[in-house]
Amino acid sequence: MLLYEYAVIRMVPRVEREEFFNVGVVLFCKEKSFLKALFYIAPDKFTAFGGEISLHQLEENLRSFEKMCNGNADGGPIARLDLASRFRWLTAVRSSVIQTSRPHPGLCEDPEETLQALFGKLVQ
Repeated sequence: MLLYEYAVIRMVPRVEREEFFNVGVVLFCKEKSFLKALFYIAPDKFTAFGGEISLHQLEENLRSFEKMCNGNADGGPIARLDLASRFRWLTAVRSSVIQTSRPHPGLCEDPEETLQALFGKLVQ
């Protein structure tokens, strides 16, 4: 069994109201050198929550999150950090439109399979 950590990615359209809905999951497994994020923005939820951010801007912000997670060259300085540091930075407490839950640990055999299951359960 492999130890993993995950956090739920949330959209918080009006930070001062502290209302949010889940848009993704990020999962880190050190033993497998695995760090990946999946996201999906439900159009009906986005419309219902409104806010000052456009759907396009939210998608761009989530793609940046994904680039940092994947270590892409265009992901900025965070993308150049080691996997554990990237996960810690991505899941740090912040007051912005995109936030994450606190990280949660678990045990799995396949991090990709676990990420897909968590995404299906918590986002879709």
